[in-house]
Amino acid sequence: MNWYIEVLKKYAVFSGRAGRSEYWYFVLFNIIISFAIAFFEMLIGSGGGMGLLGTLYALAVFLPGLAVSVRRLHDTGRSGWWLLVGIIPIIGFVVLIIFMVEDSHPGTNLYGTSPKGAIA
Repeated sequence: MNWYIEVLKKYAVFSGRAGRSEYWYFVLFNIIISFAIAFFEMLIGSGGGMGLLGTLYALAVFLPGLAVSVRRLHDTGRSGWWLLVGIIPIIGFVVLIIFMVEDSHPGTNLYGTSPKGAIA
């Protein structure tokens, strides 16, 4: 849960680097919270699509999600503009998953020092 809170604290910070655990824990908690909201909205019968709470939550975490994705790409030595590869159907999604799973580049790169710490 700490990683989720840390990402929210860096609400619109697009500079720097984010490690795999920071990114993937944020994604995991987003999925869990989204399912919980969807289940609650289904219980109260707010319609077939995404209800008001789901929409508000999606809007609230859009910018932090974008920022942590850019920082994760920075950690692998890539520009945040690589997120645009996700526009390509299926292939773009697979490429982004591979980039996000990739290990951090050790030491310092163009975007800052490694979140894992200095590696000699």
